[in-house]
Amino acid sequence: MTQPSSKPLNEALSVALAQNVKSKAKTPFDNAYRAALATEGSLYVQGFLVFAGQPYKPVEHAWIESQDEVLDPSLPHLKQKPEGLHYFAAQSLSVKKLKAIVEEAKEDYPEDDPLPTYGSSPYEYYGNLMLGGKEYQAAFKVAEAKCKELNQKQAENN
Repeated sequence: MTQPSSKPLNEALSVALAQNVKSKAKTPFDNAYRAALATEGSLYVQGFLVFAGQPYKPVEHAWIESQDEVLDPSLPHLKQKPEGLHYFAAQSLSVKKLKAIVEEAKEDYPEDDPLPTYGSSPYEYYGNLMLGGKEYQAAFKVAEAKCKELNQKQAENN
């Protein structure tokens, strides 16, 4: 079963990385792609981000991971306390594999954004128009449960 990342979020390095790759709001996949290219030995990770409050559901998101930490180049744009963020990975890609997938997508579908990527088809549909295979469904279900737990706690504390 999928669990939230056990690796800690490195807040300071995430903010520095965001500045380095000139991250933009509402572009987590592109931010993570550029961060992966700029960070030796990193993995590009797609999955879900969960926190208490709106939108009250898991948010499809991307970040990078090194051997011992999560780096989120979108962190400055999230307007959330870092300690309240929970990352649920659906897939991880090496930089080499990520580059190959992006290049192929640009060739095959030049009018579409190459990210996010969902692995090989056939895709399975779940949630509201999201794509992905069984690993995406598993990550979404666990992230959704965590989201309900966090929002229930928040409601009880208010």
